[in-house]
Amino acid sequence: MLAAHRGARAPSGLTLFSPHASLGPMALSAAELKRYFSQVYGHPAAGVVRAPGRVNLIGEHTDYNDGFVLPIAIERQTLAAYAPRADRTIRLASRQQRRAEASFYLDGPIRRARPKWANYPMGVAAGLIAHGAELAGRDILFDSDVPIGGGLSSSASLEVAAALAMLTGTGSRVDDYQLALICQKAEHDFVGAPCGIMDQAIAVMGRAGRAMLLDCRDGSARQIPFDDPHLVILVADTKVKHDLTDGDYAARRAQCHAATDKLDLKTLRYADEATVLAGADKLTEKELMRARHVVGEIERTVRAVDALVAGDHAEFGRLMYASHASLRDDYQVSCPELDRIVELARPLRDVYGARMTGGGFGGCAIILVRADQADRIGRAVTEGFAAAFGHPCVVFATRAASGAGVVC
Repeated sequence: MLAAHRGARAPSGLTLFSPHASLGPMALSAAELKRYFSQVYGHPAAGVVRAPGRVNLIGEHTDYNDGFVLPIAIERQTLAAYAPRADRTIRLASRQQRRAEASFYLDGPIRRARPKWANYPMGVAAGLIAHGAELAGRDILFDSDVPIGGGLSSSASLEVAAALAMLTGTGSRVDDYQLALICQKAEHDFVGAPCGIMDQAIAVMGRAGRAMLLDCRDGSARQIPFDDPHLVILVADTKVKHDLTDGDYAARRAQCHAATDKLDLKTLRYADEATVLAGADKLTEKELMRARHVVGEIERTVRAVDALVAGDHAEFGRLMYASHASLRDDYQVSCPELDRIVELARPLRDVYGARMTGGGFGGCAIILVRADQADRIGRAVTEGFAAAFGHPCVVFATRAASGAGVVC
């Protein structure tokens, strides 16, 4: 149950490169957000909750195929300050979306509305009520430093923070994985983004110093140590924005499902490379490419966990590069900016591996590096990217942070 995570906080961030290339308004501290809440609503906040963004170390576009994924929660996060109301209204405001507030009534039908960002928490409220949670009137103010559209799951971070702001103090209990499912359904139904379960699951269930191997077929999770002090993940933001509602993401899901039907499988989780090759004549070229990526990526993810447990960072990095190549060539969700970051990182000393992360079509790439060389590597990538595209990319470092919880 989420509210039991009282006191969970993300550790402080490590390094931010490219200070002139902003990620947008940086998140306030909890105390600062509470003061800002008073300015917005005219009364004090009762508390502050948080939910992290994420990067997926490996296992991309496998979650909606019942495969394995290996994400970590990151130190960038969404904060939500809240206070109870005497009526049954929930009011929403965001520091990132000024002059775009929203409100809805808990006892009436909750439907899509404007502004668009408010549909995420509104969908969560509808899902919680359908699940039987007893919600009450709230004023909620959000703040986040998770880049919007950067492939770091800003939407799931917002959804889970909203859920916790609505649930804390009500006495309603929701199982962690069930809460992730409620937030996922909100994104499907209220936003129209057919996302898998990974983003919401890691936002709820992440642990500091751990990567989470999630079996998307049954929801079981295994926490894998990812706390080597000599390692750090660099996140490089291309600033190329992606939108999972624009059709490209849905098209790939549809191609995977078509391949599944033609191969007479329940999902691609039940296939291996031999199965796909044996049925290749039944598939279109695109369906074959998508199936080949998914089957290979599931195998790579399992092997990556073995490498991580064994401390074989070179093998882990090799699998990261192979994942990126498959996403670029077979799944066709990369872009020149993401490819360039991986190309820039590959020859650098003390880099283990690099790949795009998230749904693709822009967003971020990740680079696994030696922690004491992060500054040098980050600067080299930033400078090389600027030389290629005329503007720098933002590079910041993160380690595995904790999942959602109550800050104060």
